[in-house]
Amino acid sequence: MAGWQQTIIVGNVGRDPETKMFPNGQMVCNFSVAVSRRWTDRSSNEQREETTWFRVACWGKQAETANQYVKKGTQIMVIGRVSARAYKDNNGQPQASLELTADNFQLLGSRGDAGGGGLAGGDYSGSASDMGEIPF
Repeated sequence: MAGWQQTIIVGNVGRDPETKMFPNGQMVCNFSVAVSRRWTDRSSNEQREETTWFRVACWGKQAETANQYVKKGTQIMVIGRVSARAYKDNNGQPQASLELTADNFQLLGSRGDAGGGGLAGGDYSGSASDMGEIPF
């Protein structure tokens, strides 16, 4: 039986993109996105925040677009397939990362912007409501 997965994240780009060209002509563009969640702790009434970091990879034409327009601090929506990777850091301690292979992305603006940008990666350039019902 075939499976399918789709993950949507909205957050801020944590570092400028890095692009690599492979000998076969394929291009990949990598950057990180911080997705933060804020809430008020019920017992202490203190504001809390939790940030999850995603490593994002864009390929082909999307990589070219990301390399040109994605910048540190920009708010971005990325739609793609997520995978978890376990590894050991330089001190030999176990670590994990979430990696998102982008199918599409939309620049939403820079940190603090009220408005959005207007560049899309791939063929998606509408709003989330244009996608119809999103299964959860």
